[in-house]
Amino acid sequence: MPILATDRLEKRYGRTSALRGVTFELEPGGVTALVGPNGAGKSTLLKLCIGFERPTSGRLEVAGVDPARDRARVIGSIGYVPQDPTLYRELSVSDHLRLAAALRPGFDLEHAGDRLDDLAIPRESRPRQLSGGQAAQVWLAIALGTRAPLLLLDEPLANLDPLARREFLQVVADAARSEGVTVLLSSHVISDVEPIADRLLLVADGRILVNATIATTRATHRVLGTTLAPSATKAGDLVSVFPERDGRLVELRRVGDGADGEAASLEEIVLGYLASVRPARAGVAA
Repeated sequence: MPILATDRLEKRYGRTSALRGVTFELEPGGVTALVGPNGAGKSTLLKLCIGFERPTSGRLEVAGVDPARDRARVIGSIGYVPQDPTLYRELSVSDHLRLAAALRPGFDLEHAGDRLDDLAIPRESRPRQLSGGQAAQVWLAIALGTRAPLLLLDEPLANLDPLARREFLQVVADAARSEGVTVLLSSHVISDVEPIADRLLLVADGRILVNATIATTRATHRVLGTTLAPSATKAGDLVSVFPERDGRLVELRRVGDGADGEAASLEEIVLGYLASVRPARAGVAA
């Protein structure tokens, strides 16, 4: 059974569609990178998973349970870290762990504490004594202490410095590898999540553009230099034309290994698909 499944999931706020016909499944285990620009619908999807929001239409199930119908049961299957993890100012780190243990049946206090000890985060520290990275690690330790099979991370790296990001990701990767936790890690920066992710779920404008393993995604895309003239590769394989860092234009195409062009990096694949859903401008046509 998939740990997370959606079918034609829609979420609208008035006339604005946050999610449009989203369908995918996550099997247990591994790290899925939920990537897309700000406003793509990533946070909306995670809120629907937890039951903070109700879908307008379609189906969503966590471990076979609909969050809109049985949120309490779904919460027991989820560990969650928000973008801006806030701790209670007057409580120590140990107090936060004990509070989590009181609120979540089956909370593994020792496991959460060991995570923090490994990172040399003093358990008697108050939030004002912690860096942003340490505060995020406390949230992550609590999420892992739930022993939930699904870990939802809503852009937790956004406000961390480079070293804190790497330390955070190391803990996430270890949990997925050694504990079998299924991780859905949201970010709009592909370089943050690429080192540990097994699968790419690329979202833009409320729709899924790519849903595949990273190995498959890389193997089936190539980049070719272009002058906007027709390419030797058939037009139906064209994803988009977009500028590289050096300003030259390239085509991203869906092709197999051994085709013309160069192997596309994951960043190029993401940029190419994002360019494909933006209006053409400055003479660059998708």
